[in-house]
Amino acid sequence: MKFIAIIPARYASTRFPGKPLAILGGKTVIQRVYEQVSRVLDDVYVATDDDRIFQCVEQFGGRVVMTRSDHKSGTDRIEEAVEKIQTDADVVINVQGDEPFIQPSQIETLMHLFDIPSTQIGTLGKHFESMEAVENPNSPKIVTDQRGFALYFSRSIIPYIRGVERNEWFDKFPYLKHLGIYAYRREVLREITLLPQSSLECAESLEQLRWLQNGYRIRVGITEVETVGIDTPEDLAHAEAILTDPSSFFTKKSTR
Repeated sequence: MKFIAIIPARYASTRFPGKPLAILGGKTVIQRVYEQVSRVLDDVYVATDDDRIFQCVEQFGGRVVMTRSDHKSGTDRIEEAVEKIQTDADVVINVQGDEPFIQPSQIETLMHLFDIPSTQIGTLGKHFESMEAVENPNSPKIVTDQRGFALYFSRSIIPYIRGVERNEWFDKFPYLKHLGIYAYRREVLREITLLPQSSLECAESLEQLRWLQNGYRIRVGITEVETVGIDTPEDLAHAEAILTDPSSFFTKKSTR
């Protein structure tokens, strides 16, 4: 099976304009993402709508595709990039352009989800480490079936544990956090970008609910590695600290 990774990267950002070009440990964030993904895959591209990002990627020797600026999601941008590349890959991996510490093990876990033919879309989950983290609506929760296929994603706490005091819930169920890395079979990527927004997607502001609501099957791989997204200048400072001592962050395991 052949895989290709596309890294969508926009310059515009409400909280941190230009973050793909922010310097982290002497390299731009987008270069660090590209280099991490390239540790696993040979076929890696950045998809951008900005000349500055385009030129940056070319300068460090990466492959880059210019895309339109009116895409509503990274998924749409990836579909345009794949069409332009004319790849023959079976599976397209979507790695966020603000994840400079994406780990090879996470990408490999995602790839192995497609070992079974019924996987149409793959993503990752990590067990929460505290009830406080579970209660954060900015960290979507996943519930899956016995084979690891997603039943639902929600910003609310799912499942609700009936007959148990809320402060005991964390000890009663292995709550699963969604990490926003995806992979799609090539034909599925094309199909889902043609779907209109769904009612569940609009309610929760989670794009993956559009796919579930239209009957697509999303298989969830489990990782014990946390992600480190760069959404704000404060996140960049945190990332610099991790570069100084990466072992203290990436060896953390679930407390279960």
